[in-house]
Amino acid sequence: MPTGITAHDIERLAATIDGDVLVPGDADYTAQSSGYNSAIAHRPALIVVAASAADIQAAVLFATGHDLPVAVMATGHQATTTFDDALLITTSRMASVAINQKEATATVGAGARWGAVVEAAAAVRLAPLNGSSPLVGVVGFTLGGGLSPTMGRSRGWASDHVRRLDVVTASGEMVRATPTENADLFGALLGGKSNFGIVTAMEFDLFPLPTLFGGGLFFAGAHAEAVLHAYARLTASAPAEATTSIALLRLPPLPFVPEFLQGAFVIHVRIAGLGTDVDWQAFVEPLRTAAPVMVDTLAELPYTDFASIHSDPTEGAPFLERTDLLTELSDETISTLLEWAGPDAESPVQFVELRHLGGALANDGGFVSAVGNRDARFAFWIVAIGMPNDLVPAMAYADGFIRSLQPWSTGKTYLNFMASSDVTPELVAAAYGDDAFDRLRTLKRRFDPKNTFRLNHNITPST
Repeated sequence: MPTGITAHDIERLAATIDGDVLVPGDADYTAQSSGYNSAIAHRPALIVVAASAADIQAAVLFATGHDLPVAVMATGHQATTTFDDALLITTSRMASVAINQKEATATVGAGARWGAVVEAAAAVRLAPLNGSSPLVGVVGFTLGGGLSPTMGRSRGWASDHVRRLDVVTASGEMVRATPTENADLFGALLGGKSNFGIVTAMEFDLFPLPTLFGGGLFFAGAHAEAVLHAYARLTASAPAEATTSIALLRLPPLPFVPEFLQGAFVIHVRIAGLGTDVDWQAFVEPLRTAAPVMVDTLAELPYTDFASIHSDPTEGAPFLERTDLLTELSDETISTLLEWAGPDAESPVQFVELRHLGGALANDGGFVSAVGNRDARFAFWIVAIGMPNDLVPAMAYADGFIRSLQPWSTGKTYLNFMASSDVTPELVAAAYGDDAFDRLRTLKRRFDPKNTFRLNHNITPST
């Protein structure tokens, strides 16, 4: 326990909140401090399992009164910085979801997950800009931009469709932020993630429930060259209603991996096509004829089956990642991808992915959020499964891979794919661009001058 905090102090904090206060050794301490990515071990000084916005406010005031940094976690998908010797606020109990059908909005608590929102919205013929997995937390996803694999290219970033944020600031104030009320804080949070306060509730737009053509095509890795070229041609002329990605998979024999993928090198092309104005079967035909198809799951889907498109793991695992943003998928780019991750490469990573951007994701007019770098055409992502000490060669490989892609790199990164190593000021700045980063540092000095919220991809206060 940090110097100066007594058992009596903790008892007093526990008496003021509806949730729980945990310290090392308590029964639920390990479960509450463990996120989806189990490669990162968190050892907070104490945990507040918040049940309300008032609990979060009490926790922040306690932390600042004892000079503790504050971290927040809902699901831990992006909890990539250790929370050692901090006060950790977990929000999984604050999972409320309310749908306003007339206004076509959802209002969610800090711990809500996409699965619950999609189900509730679909019941009244609406849909959100959700992530690829129903287990991903809504707030963290959206504050990092929010790249929807179903409606991203047709509707844009999830952060661009937020109407209201309820926030506890570093000073312990409860604040409402909208595009017109506390607008500077509102814009900084959308892209600034947990740097400027803890979001206790969020209201955002929903859209008419679309007809969804979705699923994936699996190819043997030996056909990587043909499939990558076909995918490049597909994305070069894809309508905005098509949001797609391609992954080169070398998955180990783990319980959550389908048997036909275990130990094999496989290409997975994911498709989400919205509406009936496009002949989606004709759209994907060039992919189907590019190489023999191992598995074809493409079909018209209920929107509530969105998770079947990417088929993300339903259980947490240890992993490390690297990311970049690319300007194009040219023949030369593909040659480099094949050199590093093709069938003849000795790749020590399990997952190499490209997500097609553009469309409405490129829009930047009128949006107040801090999400930048909208000129990229593809998000590039590498994932290696395992514990950090075992992944040193894999991460060296990943760094070399990304250096080889520099001719087509924007030099920037996507916030939600940033790794535990992307914590230097230079790497954090690359997620925003210099001008935006300078503005965010000025706002950080205003809203969190002592950098209480620093256990993240930290935006330091300007001096």
